[in-house]
Amino acid sequence: MPILGGGAKCGACEKTVYHAEEIQCNGRSFHKTCFYCMACRKGLDSTTVAAHESEIYCKTCYGKKYGPKGIGYGQGAGTLSTDTGEHLGIVPQDVKPQCPTANTGSSKFASKFGGSEKCPRCGKSVYAAEKVMGGGLPWHKTCFRCALCGKSLESTNVTDKDGEIYCKMCYAKNFGPKRMGYGATVNLESKQ
Repeated sequence: MPILGGGAKCGACEKTVYHAEEIQCNGRSFHKTCFYCMACRKGLDSTTVAAHESEIYCKTCYGKKYGPKGIGYGQGAGTLSTDTGEHLGIVPQDVKPQCPTANTGSSKFASKFGGSEKCPRCGKSVYAAEKVMGGGLPWHKTCFRCALCGKSLESTNVTDKDGEIYCKMCYAKNFGPKRMGYGATVNLESKQ
């Protein structure tokens, strides 16, 4: 309780909290600017806060630190994360060693910005801003063309064979079935 007219003390910074800037949680007062998760530092509000004793967390960090552990105890989108929770004091169990990638000579810059992947058409590095996936391989937007006719491709009209990409028309003509009605040309002789 404040003495001599001062406000309550902030639960995070221990400074005086005045009524206009006060947020209350678990009987404690906080400045609006001090009301953030103690683990990830994300700003909180009344719908995202989870309190544990004198600590406040976002619901995701609270679940990782104090929630149930093990298979089948997912926390929504948090289960898709590769975060092990080490910054919360959680010691990971069953950590498998990472296998080295095939491209061990790539620089830190290249691996961080996606430059380690090579375009199958030109052989140069493919960065995230210009990357298009086709046939399970990364391509430059400018290289993402049919190998036969050179037509620019999209995800809706691309087909692949033996590591090369084709438009649907070229693929059908060269690799599709060859009979009447399947794109085969028929010469009709005119009778005179």
